[in-house]
Amino acid sequence: MSDEVIESVRKGKFHIYAISTIEEGIEILTGVPAGVKNKNGKFPMGTINYLAEEKLRRYYEIACNKGK
Repeated sequence: MSDEVIESVRKGKFHIYAISTIEEGIEILTGVPAGVKNKNGKFPMGTINYLAEEKLRRYYEIACNKGK
């Protein structure tokens, strides 16, 4: 890592986070839980994954209805 990067981190210009999964990164960047599917295959309401799945579902419905 360059001295410039190290100095910028020291000055608080940005942070470096070690993560193991994209979900961890999403939670750090948004402050919102990513969400894990429950036994019924549903994400908890209000989580990033829930919101993404709902948006994809709406796009799918729009795409399916265009052909009618």
